[in-house]
Amino acid sequence: MKNRQYSVKVFETSIEDEEKFILFMDNNYILFKDHIILIKGEMSEKIEIYLKEKPFTYLHNIQLPVGRTRKALEETFADTMKDAIAIKVEEALKDKMVETSVTQQIADSEIKKLKNKLDKGMTVIDTMIRSGQELKIDGDLLLLNRVNSAATVRTTGNLIITQVVEGALRCDGNFMMITVSPKANIIFNGVEVDNTLLENKLNRIELKNREIYITPVIKKEINWA
Repeated sequence: MKNRQYSVKVFETSIEDEEKFILFMDNNYILFKDHIILIKGEMSEKIEIYLKEKPFTYLHNIQLPVGRTRKALEETFADTMKDAIAIKVEEALKDKMVETSVTQQIADSEIKKLKNKLDKGMTVIDTMIRSGQELKIDGDLLLLNRVNSAATVRTTGNLIITQVVEGALRCDGNFMMITVSPKANIIFNGVEVDNTLLENKLNRIELKNREIYITPVIKKEINWA
């Protein structure tokens, strides 16, 4: 590489070996990150991508006047610098728009999945199941409120309850998830569950080979709001 420096923090270089150039710039990034990198001669697409991603402010095959004052040089290249900065800002905005678009697509996908799940039979209820009330659900149920004593909840699918249960649960799904509920009467696929084993903030209950398995999902306090 043939190099020359200017008083306005311009680093001029020509590229004979791309790998050596990249290694040199990586090793001296702190030194040159506030410089204008002036590339003389040919510049490949690989180098252009590298300079943009690092990022460096760079110019290509621009003739700088040698021997002038710092102020004169800054005035001479003020417009060029503005253009370079404008290009970087535009590229950053484009990247942000792409990132936002991707995020929105992911969010839309998750919403669509949830909607499909709801359409297939998941019921979401956020009201309290009061004493004497019997709730029967064909499919999965997400209950965001408590089940009072002398109330009964029956589901043919999976059951998730985020608040305390003091009534009866009858679930025939693949699993249940409930909080610590020492007063609950729980029958899961015809098998009674020992609710004294529900020690955690959220417990997953499964039936395997006619045996009940209870595993902690969340041990610490959680906020469902």
